[in-house]
Amino acid sequence: MDSLELDQLLSSIAGELLAQAGRTREVTSNLAKPCEPPEHGVEPTVAGLIDHTILRPEASAEDVRKVCAEARQYGFASVCVNPSRVALVAGELRGSRVKTCSVAGFPLGASATEVKVCEAGQAIRAGAQEVDMVINVGALKDRDYQTVLRDIQEVAQVCHSGQALLKVIIEACLLDDSEKAIACAIAKLAGADFVKTSTGFSKSGAAAADVALMRRVVGPEMGVKAAGGIRTFEDLRAMVEAGASRVGASASVRIVEASIR
Repeated sequence: MDSLELDQLLSSIAGELLAQAGRTREVTSNLAKPCEPPEHGVEPTVAGLIDHTILRPEASAEDVRKVCAEARQYGFASVCVNPSRVALVAGELRGSRVKTCSVAGFPLGASATEVKVCEAGQAIRAGAQEVDMVINVGALKDRDYQTVLRDIQEVAQVCHSGQALLKVIIEACLLDDSEKAIACAIAKLAGADFVKTSTGFSKSGAAAADVALMRRVVGPEMGVKAAGGIRTFEDLRAMVEAGASRVGASASVRIVEASIR
């Protein structure tokens, strides 16, 4: 597929999806059900939606170990850390069902594709089972969709060859709705496993409207991760009702404890 064909395809997809954006629709995903607070105790399926995240540059090894202990205690989906902490996390989580997650091209997405591929591969060799990469936002703004596609495809290849999932961060706060739709369509075309709203390091974080749009673009077969500014159980519920199948949060313990009735 050449650049003109890809441009025309993605513009058509974006236009069709945005034409539907004003319509109301019932969210039928069974992922909404786990957000009902349990009668007693922490609902494990709520915890299982959350990537327990510690990406602060000043986070110490002890801070990371604490997050890992919380993840084991509550049964979070993963612990998401910067690449230099992957080996530590993988060791701390060994024997548990909690996954080790890291990032590539984070937080700007402006690294060369070869650098993102190297970061992802190194993280996987160190024990990462999931990688959250940031798209080349500038290339998307330039409508250089082939560059965006290749960027994601090459990281997807190294992730999947290492039996790891790839989540693609589109940094929605920097995009208009058409660009959000196009970014998600490219991620799907490139073979990513998830699309993700935000790094949490830009102008703003997750918005339910963005999650709903992203879900419309990728359909039911891909994951949608909401991240950035999700601090309460009500925030999590809103994202899941909009179509999120995973949530990234650093306030994860507070969120799951609020699910106790």
